[in-house]
Amino acid sequence: MNRSAQAHIRNIGIMAHIDAGKTTLTERILYFTGVNHKIGEVHYGTATMDWMVQEQERGITITSAATTCFWKEHKINIIDTPGHVDFTAEVERSLRVLDGAIAVFDAVAGVEPQSETVWRQANRYHVPRLVFVNKMDRVGADFERTVEMIRTRLMGNPAIVHLPMGAEDQYLGSIDLIEMKAYIWRSDDPTVEFEVTEIPPEFRAEAEKAREVLLETLAEQDESFLERYFEGGSLDAETIRAAVRRATLGFKLVPVFCGSALKNKGVHPLLDGVAAYLPSPPDIGVIHGHPADDESADLVRELDEEAPFSALVFKIMSDPYVGSLCFIRIYSGKVKAGEGKLNSAKKRHERLSKLLQMHANKRVEVESAKAGDIVAVSGLKFAVTGDTLCDDVDPILLERMSFPEPVIHIAIEPKTKADEDKLTQTLDRLALEDPTFRVRIDEESGQTIISGMGELHLEILVDRMLREFGVQANVGKPQVAYRETVSQKVLMEEIYQRPIGGKNAFAQIKLEVAPLSRGEGLRFVNKLGANTLPKVFLDAIQEGVQQAMRNGVLAGYEMVDVQATLVDAKAHDEESNEVAFKIASSLAVKRAVREAQPIILEPVMQVEVVTPEEYMGGIVNDINSRKGKILSMDSRTDAQILRSDVPLSQMFGYSTSLRSVSQGRATFSMQFSHYEEAPKAVQEKFAPRKLVSD
Repeated sequence: MNRSAQAHIRNIGIMAHIDAGKTTLTERILYFTGVNHKIGEVHYGTATMDWMVQEQERGITITSAATTCFWKEHKINIIDTPGHVDFTAEVERSLRVLDGAIAVFDAVAGVEPQSETVWRQANRYHVPRLVFVNKMDRVGADFERTVEMIRTRLMGNPAIVHLPMGAEDQYLGSIDLIEMKAYIWRSDDPTVEFEVTEIPPEFRAEAEKAREVLLETLAEQDESFLERYFEGGSLDAETIRAAVRRATLGFKLVPVFCGSALKNKGVHPLLDGVAAYLPSPPDIGVIHGHPADDESADLVRELDEEAPFSALVFKIMSDPYVGSLCFIRIYSGKVKAGEGKLNSAKKRHERLSKLLQMHANKRVEVESAKAGDIVAVSGLKFAVTGDTLCDDVDPILLERMSFPEPVIHIAIEPKTKADEDKLTQTLDRLALEDPTFRVRIDEESGQTIISGMGELHLEILVDRMLREFGVQANVGKPQVAYRETVSQKVLMEEIYQRPIGGKNAFAQIKLEVAPLSRGEGLRFVNKLGANTLPKVFLDAIQEGVQQAMRNGVLAGYEMVDVQATLVDAKAHDEESNEVAFKIASSLAVKRAVREAQPIILEPVMQVEVVTPEEYMGGIVNDINSRKGKILSMDSRTDAQILRSDVPLSQMFGYSTSLRSVSQGRATFSMQFSHYEEAPKAVQEKFAPRKLVSD
């Protein structure tokens, strides 16, 4: 595949808040591009991309699904991502490998909490995007308000290229502000062709005004277009489209389309927009990485099939027929089924037994894949999410993905002795699939503890254990995943001198433990000179520090927002080894933390409630009773919107309480915001644990 052929590839994701219409839009895209001959519906549980039983029952997307379609000589690889905050890791890893995205917004609700989260994720990975303002036919649809929210809340620069004609039950279609033509849908029937006509007289003045705003926006962002704009005269459509494309790829603006996916309106112009404005693999240019043993060095790969092979493993799925399937995005080079490649993260060789083109949970075997492709691979034994596959002779390690920490956990145990091994194997497989799902054994109780992003996340995983893997288990009640940190600076010296394996071992270190600001995580600083200690001893010290931080001294929760600084260290030529330094650093951290006034941190959630106005007072009182902090109150045509920060410990069972307060008419969404110091009652609950000795 040469570069001109690659220029017709689009690797895109569809992202949004839950219920904005992502999967419904994807179904229409598959229908209008000829992949499906019948439209699947989320509300009937027949959507192609929601193939899991749990997705069909709940009417939500849980796992990102990949498919491929063709539109006017363009090959479009699509990933439909979840909208629920509990499955944000699926969005994270999809955006890492995608070249472009469609952000879908509900015209009634506008920008919602998870919309903000996925928008920030797209910013982090520099993903150019289009906006599709969906549900223009619904009561309360407000296109202008949604566009303004994108500008003010998301700090985006929306550029309207398709202006709606009417709204709610008067929604006729849209006006292409570049061609100055009207797209009118006379029927909701997908088999009935839309009309491309002259702009109706009643919309002409509004369209001309909106077009002038679009041209001014382009002139502000594009110097070459600015010259043409000031020359006067008419600007042809190709010149305007080229300027929109340049500004989109340069993250200077976001083209905005509109429609109603459920009523089959607005999908064709959006597909044209994907082809016209979103990047192809050659537009991305190069991908950066580094040698496996040197993060400071920079390696570059051209997105070309003749370059050395490199691919990123971005998703793992347990398949009942072929075992684990690894989804990979190929950035450079090419590969054939059955070839071996290096897993540079693990420094192990992997055989790519089969290459599969995915269509949701269906698959078609392909003989080879090239730069720009997204395929699934069977046969990988060591790969996990974020690993890099590359050539042996020219290895590279691509940037890994970062995932949020779990905030909720439950205890789980097998119902029978026969289920013990099966439970362990199943949990290992699920943890391999999902980077935000963690499994650990509690040191005191011996219980198996599973952790996730929310109640729904863990509920789905437990349900999959039962249905997919046939594991019978007893499950405890959800518990808050607290964290621990320190509130003072402490300097600690540790001398370790004991026999290990029949030989005397020695290590002496001096460590300082100090608090960091909230959200800064863990930091290890080495203040020793370059030649003070061998590198293997320094690595062992850092490993010991990290190991000690995994379990705090108060309640065994993971430690965060702490800096450990290595101030001094001494070694004996004959007696010092890595094990001694690792143990010494771990003991020093534990002792220092005990003296640094450790405290418990609790997760705080950002909660958004949408309610009819008459229930606002009761909902505010309920949030206050849960120790919540009101952040803002906004109104829209049909509802009031309340945003607040509430401790997660106070949010269990909130859906039942909200139904009671609002007679079932209010809805809420919740996502992790930050950690903050837990109240006195929680601190006192764990205080006695300070007295436990090493």
